[in-house]
Formats: sequence, structure tokens, C-alpha cells
Amino acid sequence: MVIDDSNTIRRSAEIFLAQAGYQVLLAEDGFDALAKIADHHPDLIFVDIMMPRLDGYQTCALIKKNPKFSGTPVIMLSSKDGLFDRARGRMVGSDEYLTKPFTKDSLLKAVSAHTAARAPR
Repeated sequence: MVIDDSNTIRRSAEIFLAQAGYQVLLAEDGFDALAKIADHHPDLIFVDIMMPRLDGYQTCALIKKNPKFSGTPVIMLSSKDGLFDRARGRMVGSDEYLTKPFTKDSLLKAVSAHTAARAPR
């Protein structure tokens, strides 16, 4: 799943992931994402930090607090690359931090790192 308020980022991630054979679910903000997560149980979630209504930190914290999804890897996406931002991401339970603009390689590397480590359902 890719959660980002930027249509360009959502589409880029969708294209990169679909070309690699992954099914991709898109959401434009945290509220939209939470409903879709409950319905679709994604294996991995990319979430933008800077979003209206419910930001990425809040979205990640809500996902990780839910026992059904606490084990689902969440990768934060941000144009900010500061130590504070990375630390805050870790505090809310994110599994990794990817800086935008990301490359196809960095996106797929993150996916394989977090999906290979998980046992199949």
C-alpha cells in the first residue's frame, strides 16, 4: 500500500511496484488508508509524513497500535532527511525511512527487505 497526498508520488510508486509484479493499493491520506487497510490487509505500507488531516506519524502510530496490523511493516516516505524526522518515525513504530524522491531500486529494495523477513500468511 502507498499512502501519499501527492498523485505523482502515488503513481510513481504504483508503476515501480506493479512492474515488479506487486499488487498495489493506493490511498491519498491517513483516513482513506485506515479504511482500506482494514479491508485489504496489505503486506507492506509506505506512508508519506506530510499529509493533511492525519499525518504519516499519526497514521503509522494508529496502524502499529492495532494488534491485527502491528506486525505489518510501515516505511515512512519524506522529503525531509533529518535525524529528528527519522527518530520520530522510529518512535511511532516505522520499520524504515525512505527519502523522496525515491528511485525504483530503493523502493524495491525496501519491499524485498521487509517482505522476505515475514512468514507467509
